[in-house]
Amino acid sequence: MEGDDTALAAWRDACARLAALGEEVFAEPYPTGAADRADAIAHLAEQVVCWMGWSVFHADPRRPFFQRQNDLITQWGGPNADNVYRHARVAPARRYRIRGRMNSCNEWVLAIRRGFMHQPKWGTVHEAYASSFGIGKGDEFELILGGPPQDGNWVPLPEDAVMASFREYYYDWDAADPAFLTIECLDDDVDAPAPRLTGEVIAARIADAVAGVEHSVRNWNSYLNEHRAAATDNVMAAPHKVSKGLAAARYAFCFWNLGEDEALLLESTVPDARYWSFQLYEMGTYELVDIVEHQSSLNHNQVTVDPDGKVRVVLAHRDPGIANWLDTGGRPFGQFTYRFFWAEADPEFSTRVVKVDELDALLPDTARVTPKERAEAMAARRRHLAWRFRT
Repeated sequence: MEGDDTALAAWRDACARLAALGEEVFAEPYPTGAADRADAIAHLAEQVVCWMGWSVFHADPRRPFFQRQNDLITQWGGPNADNVYRHARVAPARRYRIRGRMNSCNEWVLAIRRGFMHQPKWGTVHEAYASSFGIGKGDEFELILGGPPQDGNWVPLPEDAVMASFREYYYDWDAADPAFLTIECLDDDVDAPAPRLTGEVIAARIADAVAGVEHSVRNWNSYLNEHRAAATDNVMAAPHKVSKGLAAARYAFCFWNLGEDEALLLESTVPDARYWSFQLYEMGTYELVDIVEHQSSLNHNQVTVDPDGKVRVVLAHRDPGIANWLDTGGRPFGQFTYRFFWAEADPEFSTRVVKVDELDALLPDTARVTPKERAEAMAARRRHLAWRFRT
């Protein structure tokens, strides 16, 4: 009975902490509009799904399985609309085999990490790319993680590694099979069944999960508020690299703040980068503005370049008929992210606020779409997302 009491006490504590967190997100410094509060509770429910799954059911590095995060229902930390994220527990003293098939995936980044960015201990300790191993779209592959160095597709596990994280990149948004991955531990001791879980083990995992929810909800709201306070609304800040993040990644942020009849116009040179994109995020939660219902992201394969060689993108609350429209989803403010990865140099860009009704005169050569063409583009986006996140 003692083990039962330990697990039950942990569950009661978890429920109490989650209830308190629900009260917390209804007040400043979180967004406090009625719709924002609804978003906050939905986001809290997502975080419970995400971190209970990770801490309770993906906790054993002897029996690792990939957990998909940052999909359509477990978002946190400004996820990339062009990615699938998968994480598996690893231990640096062990060896693992990863098998997979790329299918419609263009590229992946494998990051060996010491923790997630919102946790007290985090960071990337090693990274590798599919293209570095000669792995491309449609290919099957196998990787060995950990153990002594060896020829072939080998990846080290530094001593503070706790997870292997994949970011799969989908540039084309085809209605086609996404990548699949499996992982197995190669050590001899995994041949025997794992022991039955005890109340103490379950209690520790539940406590870790609740801490994960708290860290995620609080950290990302603070992150957005701090970055907005240090910036100027509607002005794209200078590009930067995230400390302890991916070496290949460069970002520029802008916080939009627009009236109903206003648009934010970004003009940019074409980035000298293998991958680049524009994406919109909600304040408070740092989730994507719904990519199923809104064209809130565009990558380098989806953007139309103007005849003068410039990229022009318009953020607005209503469709101005511009092909490169980013739909705010009716949110008067939020975060606009410009990504450029594997870049040889940063692009030159500027932003300005204009009236939506001025766009035709300001952008005479920028590509337009009809309402029917927009509807067809959105239908194609939904078909791709249904394939990418079908399981």
